Amino acid sequence: MSEYKFIRLEIQNGAASIIFDRPKHNVFNIEMLNELNSVLEGLAKDAEIKCVVFRAEGPSWCAGVDVGDHKPELVGQMISSFNRVFELTDRIEVPTIAAVHGACLGGGMEAAIACDIIIASKKAVFGQPEIKLGFFPPYAAIRLPHLIGPAKAVEICTTGKIYTADDAKIMGFVSRVVDDDKFSYEVDAYIKEICACSPLIIRLNKRAVMQNTGKNLANAINDVSDLFLNTLMKTEDTFEGINSFYEKRKPVWKNR
Repeated sequence: MSEYKFIRLEIQNGAASIIFDRPKHNVFNIEMLNELNSVLEGLAKDAEIKCVVFRAEGPSWCAGVDVGDHKPELVGQMISSFNRVFELTDRIEVPTIAAVHGACLGGGMEAAIACDIIIASKKAVFGQPEIKLGFFPPYAAIRLPHLIGPAKAVEICTTGKIYTADDAKIMGFVSRVVDDDKFSYEVDAYIKEICACSPLIIRLNKRAVMQNTGKNLANAINDVSDLFLNTLMKTEDTFEGINSFYEKRKPVWKNR
């Protein structure tokens, strides 16, 4: 893999960790966004991974997007690169997890809410303070209403308020809040639980959720049953799971 300036990729036991590393607060700039897109493009094609985890070095997870990249001569390129992050994250077929500590603000919060799951340290803070600089957060304006409803989405975008991790969990866009001294351990334990499963069956579980969100009940039941009977039940790993249960042993997944 190519060496990157602001992004690291580590893959271990099926978990792909994307690590932000742009001191001091991992503020995105165009170069960092392009590096992130390069990594995501590769992961979107990787049938062996079981989850993708977004982590960060330093005191903040990501404190936003470089204000300098909002200048008229750069803003079009910045928006294009940032939109690509959301498109590629959405394309990944396994769970995407934002393991958030410290400040997660502006474009950083947008990158976090693009993930399926956010696990936050107790001291993490979230917010969309763009309005205070005369902007609005484009992706958050799309994504937040689906996660927490339009009323709370409008509040977040129009006040620029900063929220604690517990506030975010109550609103519903953070899944878990973990004590700071246990954060790395709890994130790793969560990932290990996912990675004990077949990568193929993980993908099918996520597909069952994502492809049926928003459908009426009759269509959803028809389509999810078709996926279960005509795709899932024709995989070797489903039968391996059944056999391992009756044989009282750990399954040996084949990813097919």
